[in-house]
Amino acid sequence: MEEINAVVISKNDNVVVAREKIIKGLNVVYLDLDGKRECFEAIDDIKIYHKIAKEEIKTGEHIVKYGEHIGVASKNIHKGNHVHEHNVDSVRENLDDLV
Repeated sequence: MEEINAVVISKNDNVVVAREKIIKGLNVVYLDLDGKRECFEAIDDIKIYHKIAKEEIKTGEHIVKYGEHIGVASKNIHKGNHVHEHNVDSVRENLDDLV
């Protein structure tokens, strides 16, 4: 059985975080928040502590990590893709609306 090499933080996350370097073609393996083992293929090389899409994310959709929006997909991101500045635009939430 393959070792756990990624972690998901929140049930709303659409990315997982690599716990080690993951080479393209290898499996990304993590436990969901119910303890169920999940697995999918990395379609990019992933550096340690970087994000990997655990589902399809369309252009303009929010990237969700820690249960929070951390950016917007600047292009379609496929399950197994590295999620980083090359495919994510940063966004500034309008915090004035929250006060």
